[in-house]
Amino acid sequence: MAKQKSRWTVKRAVEYYGFNRWGGKHFSADKEGCVTVHPLGGKESIRIFDIVREAADKGLKAPLVIRFQDLLRHRVIEINEAFATAIKQENYGGRYRGVFPIKVNQLREVVEEILDAGEPYAFGIEAGSKPELLIAIALHENKDSLLICNGYKDEEYIRLALLGRRLGKQVFIVVEQMSELEPIIDISKELGVKPLIGIRAKLQTRGEGKWASSTGERSKFGLTTGQMLTAARMLKAAGLTDSLRLLHFHIGSQVPNILTIKNAVIEAARFYCELSKLGFPMGFLDVGGGLGIDYDGSRTNFESSVNYSLEQYARDVVANIHEVCKSCDVSVPNIVSESGRALVASHSMLVFEVFDRISKHDVPFRPSAGKPKNPIISELEDVLAHPNRYSPLERFHDALQKKEEAFSLFNHGYLDLENRAHAESLFWQICRQIDQESPEKGYVPEELLDLRSLLVDQYVCNFSVFQSLLDHWAFNQLFPVAPLHRLRERPSVNSILVDITCDSDGKISRFIDLEDVKDYISLHPLDGNPYYIGVFLTGAYQDIMGDLHNLFGRVNEVHVFLEEDEEDGFYIEETINGSRVGEIIEFIQYKESDLLRAMKKKIDRAIKGDLVRPREGTRLLDFYERLLSRKTYLNIEPDSQSLRQFRSRKRKPAGKKPAKEE
Repeated sequence: MAKQKSRWTVKRAVEYYGFNRWGGKHFSADKEGCVTVHPLGGKESIRIFDIVREAADKGLKAPLVIRFQDLLRHRVIEINEAFATAIKQENYGGRYRGVFPIKVNQLREVVEEILDAGEPYAFGIEAGSKPELLIAIALHENKDSLLICNGYKDEEYIRLALLGRRLGKQVFIVVEQMSELEPIIDISKELGVKPLIGIRAKLQTRGEGKWASSTGERSKFGLTTGQMLTAARMLKAAGLTDSLRLLHFHIGSQVPNILTIKNAVIEAARFYCELSKLGFPMGFLDVGGGLGIDYDGSRTNFESSVNYSLEQYARDVVANIHEVCKSCDVSVPNIVSESGRALVASHSMLVFEVFDRISKHDVPFRPSAGKPKNPIISELEDVLAHPNRYSPLERFHDALQKKEEAFSLFNHGYLDLENRAHAESLFWQICRQIDQESPEKGYVPEELLDLRSLLVDQYVCNFSVFQSLLDHWAFNQLFPVAPLHRLRERPSVNSILVDITCDSDGKISRFIDLEDVKDYISLHPLDGNPYYIGVFLTGAYQDIMGDLHNLFGRVNEVHVFLEEDEEDGFYIEETINGSRVGEIIEFIQYKESDLLRAMKKKIDRAIKGDLVRPREGTRLLDFYERLLSRKTYLNIEPDSQSLRQFRSRKRKPAGKKPAKEE
């Protein structure tokens, strides 16, 4: 007997895709089944499907990055206010002086928005390389904000940082290796500049999560206790006692467990106090990054989640530093944090279109009329025709055995191609039948649970994992995934998402689940209309770390702001076109003009050899040149009626009763 399915609603869709967990106060769905974003965490909302439609009208089709600039600004304010509240609650004597580590997202429009929103809080920048420092010094305006210099440093890097000091900026050069200290001392004397120096401590406390290996004693950055004392003596001998003002540590990115953060803060605060007792003025304790994002919404110490809130993080950092300093009778420092992921992850998302479906069991195979039937075919047909004769597990075992027998007979030449195809089709029909009988809740044998993963379809999507979601491929990072519309309909197709690269790793095959990780996601059947999938919380690292696998370049991009006077509640402030083919090939040392010249020679030879006519040759060259100016992704065009329906969809006026949910 087929399992009874309960009624599907938008509320169930919200629970299934996790908007009520990972989406927090920023993502939800409206009564019409469309995903909405709440950039300020309140009632003001934007239907994401409307953004996609308007972007398409402007000529920017998916794949598309959408940046919610109000949400980005909101996160800057939230982090600063969380620390301000914690400092007030703890009666803490220092200030919070946050910086944005631009390695997390160096894009100009992101950095400028953060600095503008952080201006009232004297929010600064952290640079980890010479190119990043060149950007940071040029953009850094607020003299009260900090500019933290991390990473490996050569003489040019050090001179550039000291140039910032000459310009009156609070530039801290953080000593990551002992080899950096002597050049800092020498160049400072040469230029006559009093440097601001920090020391990065190599803590005993280890990080936790995917990036735990970058911390602890095996970290490639930081000074050991002995090296720290040696550095202190060198600074005193050089007459730079007043220059050591900051202690820095980093416990890793996306730290899931608040206890790890507490232990690291306590250890670092002890180092800070000891340096103060050695006679250094200090004044700043930089707790680095690590503030995580709850990608799966489980609120646990799982690697793609966090078991703490932003408010708890700020409170624990402030309270533990306060307690250690009080016990050591040392004045509390100003607190610096480099929370990049927590700032930018939620402000952008990736949207792409599904344009094809690969299925094992979509259309049953029909053998030729009068074709002799192998006994194995009859046995599989019998299993399919009598679902109540045996238990689901027994039927699965029988079907599996017959399928293996059919393959063996084929390999030995006793079964022809048509009978093999018929056996495969019957096997997958039986599996589908068994899966439909499995209860939604309650005990299901493990083999039948695995069967569901075997049955998944592949939805082919117009994007590249390697370009836009590199962390998913490289680190198995989980990102929330959901359709942007049709949430009132029951999703009936268990799927994984495959991209358009020629690499079998180009796929999304791990999805968030409340208790575990799922091997598939349930989506809606394709109906000929555009079907859009959103990947959320992609604002950290993904924009900058993507590669050019198969030469798929940067996707189209739109920047969105709330606007209550607009019909749909938003406007697109800026658009950025994705990479053209001609631009991408320049990166790999090809020139458009050279390719066109080579192509013209080939066409000319074809004309002379009577392979093509002159006018046809001209059209071929025009076509080739036109493709060089096109975007690198597939140009998917729905039929004209579907396109008109898509472009004419508008948000229904407030108060209008929605259609009955299915």
